[in-house]
Amino acid sequence: MCVLARDYNPQDIELKWQEFWAANDVCHSDIDETKEKKYVLEMFPYPSGSPHMGHVRNYTIGDVVARLARMRGYNVIHPMGWDAFGLPAENAAIQKGSHPAAWTYHNIDVQEESFKRMGFSFDWKRKVVTCDPEYYHWGQWLFVKMFERGLVERRKSPVNWCPSCETVLANEQVEGDGVCWRCSSRVEKRDLSQWYFKITDYAQELLDDLDQLSAWPERVKAMQANWIGRSTGANVTFTICDADDQPTEETITVYTTRPDTLFGASFFLLAPEHPLVEEFTANTPYEAACKAVIAECERETAVERESGIAEKIGAFTGRYVVNPINNQKIPVWIANYVLMDYGTGAVMAVPSGDERDFEFARIYDLNIPPVVIAEDDPLMDALRHEKELKHTNVDWQQAYTGPGLMVQSGDFTGLVGGKDSEGARAVIEALAAKDKGEATINFRLRDWLISRQRYWGNPIPMVHCESCGLVPVPEDQLPVILPLDIDIAAGETLHNTASFYETTCPSCGKPARRETDTMDTFTCSSWYFLRYADPHNDQLPFSSQAANYWMPVDNYIGGIEHAILHLLYARFFIKVLRDMGMLNFDEPFVHLLTQGMVKLDGTKMSKSKGNVISPDEVVARYGADTVRGYIMFMGPPDKDIDWSQDGVEGMFRFLNRVWRLVGEYLDIRALNKTAECVQTSSAAADLAPAEVDLRHQTHRLIKKASDDLERQQFNTAIAALMELTNALYDFKRTADWATSEIADHAIQSLLKMLAPIVPHIAEELWADLRDGGAADLADSVHLQSWPSYDPEFVTADTIELPIQINGKIRARVSVAADASEEEVADAAKQASASYIEGKEIKKLIVVPGRIITIVI
Repeated sequence: MCVLARDYNPQDIELKWQEFWAANDVCHSDIDETKEKKYVLEMFPYPSGSPHMGHVRNYTIGDVVARLARMRGYNVIHPMGWDAFGLPAENAAIQKGSHPAAWTYHNIDVQEESFKRMGFSFDWKRKVVTCDPEYYHWGQWLFVKMFERGLVERRKSPVNWCPSCETVLANEQVEGDGVCWRCSSRVEKRDLSQWYFKITDYAQELLDDLDQLSAWPERVKAMQANWIGRSTGANVTFTICDADDQPTEETITVYTTRPDTLFGASFFLLAPEHPLVEEFTANTPYEAACKAVIAECERETAVERESGIAEKIGAFTGRYVVNPINNQKIPVWIANYVLMDYGTGAVMAVPSGDERDFEFARIYDLNIPPVVIAEDDPLMDALRHEKELKHTNVDWQQAYTGPGLMVQSGDFTGLVGGKDSEGARAVIEALAAKDKGEATINFRLRDWLISRQRYWGNPIPMVHCESCGLVPVPEDQLPVILPLDIDIAAGETLHNTASFYETTCPSCGKPARRETDTMDTFTCSSWYFLRYADPHNDQLPFSSQAANYWMPVDNYIGGIEHAILHLLYARFFIKVLRDMGMLNFDEPFVHLLTQGMVKLDGTKMSKSKGNVISPDEVVARYGADTVRGYIMFMGPPDKDIDWSQDGVEGMFRFLNRVWRLVGEYLDIRALNKTAECVQTSSAAADLAPAEVDLRHQTHRLIKKASDDLERQQFNTAIAALMELTNALYDFKRTADWATSEIADHAIQSLLKMLAPIVPHIAEELWADLRDGGAADLADSVHLQSWPSYDPEFVTADTIELPIQINGKIRARVSVAADASEEEVADAAKQASASYIEGKEIKKLIVVPGRIITIVI
């Protein structure tokens, strides 16, 4: 057929091939123990409406990786689903007078249609939607199993409360200077009984196993390590004094990473919420001041208090504690930067060694005795003269937190101080001998708060019974169905819907109340990748056989914003399921790619800013292949990129060039009656120079594109394909390409390498190349083997070098690639004879493979 007679019309060919792929299950795969598997997964989307360019970039990256893996012979799984529970659906339903389920499923339909129009090779038979009972059933099952293993706990504690969302937030969901990660409202602290997953039981393993993740960005691993926050130090026990300042039998323990500074503890701090505060101050002259601080703290967020953003405020409680290392009494204060949910809610304050304590001491005129000093500190000179320091205060401008020499520290004076130093170890030994302390390890990580006081989520499968206490819902009664007849716009919730919460105790049969909190949506996204492996299993969340074959995910792709929340929780789930005997691996994701954002004029796209580029509109004008190709060509996948209309049109022109190139080749080949596809004969001794060069360019660029794609440097791989296209255009102008085996091989290789990136045009042109356009599954370009290269042909037989004479390029010369410098010099003299004849050559320099410089 005459391809050249047809214009490139992406709408026609893209829809045709999408229907063909769907009808022939091209993207579906089953377990095949004879083949090496490849699990490619992009983080599944929230169904918030039409996809944006961030979605397109994310899923195009994954699709290229998946299609490439299929052509390389892997048994590929590339599924898709939706993270469908959550607050946005609930809020949207209230605003629109709709129901979260209706809003959610409508948006899923819109997004699924858009994804199909982009040509993403998802296996739709594995589709998972987290708000389907078939999915959340098993989320509840996992909750019960974790409860049985002691990994679920309900307790009352201060929690982060978003007044706008009217729900609690995990620590990880409070961002910046103390705002909600979803709505940016100021977060408050409230005391509530909540459900927790005991992720802290796995803190050490979560930290240690980061070393296994060699294919994760170092930035992400560092963020997780910092969030887990392992530190070594000591628990130190202080004795509480009574109202008459006399030591009692009561004690309070604090954790410190710097036991070497214990002699510098000049005051003691309690969190304003600490129960001892009321005990110490009730009906005393100190009560009013402490209550004022407490009231002020209620207006500050936990992030503000812990980070030191808020101005430091405090009050004296009127009480003292005894420092166990020197038996000195020090005053007990409350301070807003001490949090009740960190450690014991109490800290020993060493103002000379901690910046926050230093600032607090300056504000309230408290002593700042130096105990660890740097080598260049002026006090070192005083120490040399006085032999012993007796300073109760320093005139420093800030605390010194580094290592140094211990001073004013009794028997420990002169030892080296610092974290895990000889001085620290010596102090710990002394405390242990007095039964007043011990070495310990602490973690910043807190248990995962999963309770949410909202409707649109997975119900927590627990029952409150006055006789039996907390009782899990039996497995044969799961799932606890989320009722769909609740009108949240009218103020109905699970908490006030008797038909939901009224139940009987599974243990004793008496009337009981069903738990009305729902689970944090991150519980849904912490194991969805396992359900993809066995999506229709109605007996278990997944079979071990399926999960252990497909998992772990080989390529996981998503935004850097999930570096802590989702990725940490998913790692925790995997370790729990492994310990339950359901999995035989430790980590869920082998290779992690955190893609950058798509911006417009340097600004993040946002509906509120009115600067959103609609993928559907661009596809309607230029076709999905143009959008895919352009978004992969814009820059490295982990970098932010700026959308350019000129760039889109440039990619469209490139695809038209490929279309015309193959069309012209097919037309002239038909005229020469060489319709049968030919095989490459790389050993031909009589190849024309143009064929030798094209053969070299083809093999060189196959290697480059293959290597770049393997390294996920998609933009430079596309540049290589553009270069091969140019080489073919150059060849057809200088040689008879209709009968050239080299040209045929180059065109076939070009289409195969384009296939993962621009799958529709590659499929169309491949079909024309192979059999005149007939749709034959066996001949699909996506089922072909990835092109290989011959190392012998990657290096050119000859190379062309520029000749620079007195600073200007005057000539060029072709020489053998392995020519010696002497041979290159002789060839350069001959090629530039007209410039150097009769002149004295003062200098001739050969830069191998690059340039020849002659000075005359």
